[in-house]
Amino acid sequence: MNSGQEKFLNFIIERVELENQNKAKELLNESFAKQEDGTFNKEYMMSFIPRMLELIKPEFIEEVKNIMISHKA
Repeated sequence: MNSGQEKFLNFIIERVELENQNKAKELLNESFAKQEDGTFNKEYMMSFIPRMLELIKPEFIEEVKNIMISHKA
């Protein structure tokens, strides 16, 4: 995991319900692995965003959605 990925992971985890933090870490690690192996694409990102948003605390959904959409592949 590079420093940018670590910062993003920490940003997301701070905004995830405690009981969903392991799921969020798994999902983030999956996306980081796809970035590493070159399979991270727009189609994956479009499936990633809704799965991640389900784990985010309601008060942070718009903030996280805006950040993820602005960084789409």
